[in-house]
Amino acid sequence: MSPLADWETLCESVQGLGKKLNQDRGRVRGTGSAEDPLILTVADGHGSASYPRSDVGAHFAAALFVDKGQEFGSCLGPGSPGGRLSRLHDYARYELPERLVRDWQTRVWEHWHRQPGPEGADAPREDVLRLYGSTLVGAVVVPGLFVAWQLGDGELTVVDEGGRVRLPLAPERAELGDETASLCLPEAWRLVRVHWEPLPDPERGPRLLALSTDGLSKSFASDAGFTAFTTGLYERLAGRGVPGIAEDVPRWLAEASRHSGDDTTLALAHRAERDDDPRTAWASAPEAARPWGPEPAAEPEPGPVAEPDAEVPDGTTNDDEETERR
Repeated sequence: MSPLADWETLCESVQGLGKKLNQDRGRVRGTGSAEDPLILTVADGHGSASYPRSDVGAHFAAALFVDKGQEFGSCLGPGSPGGRLSRLHDYARYELPERLVRDWQTRVWEHWHRQPGPEGADAPREDVLRLYGSTLVGAVVVPGLFVAWQLGDGELTVVDEGGRVRLPLAPERAELGDETASLCLPEAWRLVRVHWEPLPDPERGPRLLALSTDGLSKSFASDAGFTAFTTGLYERLAGRGVPGIAEDVPRWLAEASRHSGDDTTLALAHRAERDDDPRTAWASAPEAARPWGPEPAAEPEPGPVAEPDAEVPDGTTNDDEETERR
């Protein structure tokens, strides 16, 4: 990559048709430098009647992952001890998932005691955790290293320097029906999948990282269709950059939601090689094919999204340094 190459990011979400509330959350933060790790995450609250507080659970999941990702990235930042890569690998695979799950469950339990439901503050802990059930996908990028984690459904999609699309966290066996691993399970950390990818040569690093809830992948009839979508998205980004697709993404997600019937969230980071004036480079690039092909006759409008300072269910406000959509 040239010295002027960097990450540009975007995070958008739309509410599923007929749904009373968007249960998804997504966040992006950072630039990918040693001082400022690139962090992306999406969380998908389960949403059915059995999980009435899963939107809160998804909010906690995304917020906690950003905190844990920042801590993880700082281990490789300036002033961090050398020779720790092997130790950090073990931390990423075992300790971070357990800490993330335990902290999520503690935060849920505290929220319940502040705002108990009809079952009362002394309801069994396992029953309370279930009410907030959520999945989680998250990634951290710092110079020389790309690590990602996944619990439950959703996708981490990577496009490499040759334009090849891969899903490094795809499960060996597809989950059945709507059943999925969840943060609400007692020892959920044992079910977390981890991708560890050293990046000794920046030229060979990923060009696109896309994290999405399953509302996107379920909108396609086959895995090939989802892969083709990612390819089209990457081609569009290569030609126009994130500013060139920012207005289109909510419409694409709304179309996906129309097919899947689910909330749909996409958080992405694109590594673009830019001229001194990026607007000139994008303007002169050929127009790439639209990931969704021809525009449908009528598209549903995107669902409501949270403004940067909007209140969240536990009474806190979103950090201005982060992008969150719900």
